[in-house]
Amino acid sequence: MPEVSNFYGIRICFYFLDHNPPHFHAEYGTFKALVDIQDGAVIRGHLPGKQLKLVLAWCEIHREELLKNWELAKSGNPVNPINPLI
Repeated sequence: MPEVSNFYGIRICFYFLDHNPPHFHAEYGTFKALVDIQDGAVIRGHLPGKQLKLVLAWCEIHREELLKNWELAKSGNPVNPINPLI
């Protein structure tokens, strides 16, 4: 599972050859969530409130880059790093 960003203890990853809809995986400690890139909604899982707000803000800022990485990962190609929140 390639990591594309890491900020405030939150790890953002994609799986190669993953299923639709376009999404990424966010991990914080033992918490895990799948986040829809298009609408910024949690598809499955859970993150604590503060971390979820950070992830959704980051998703909104980097939506275009995330969609490009989704297409790369879906095709089995390496993904590009995305700047973290600072």
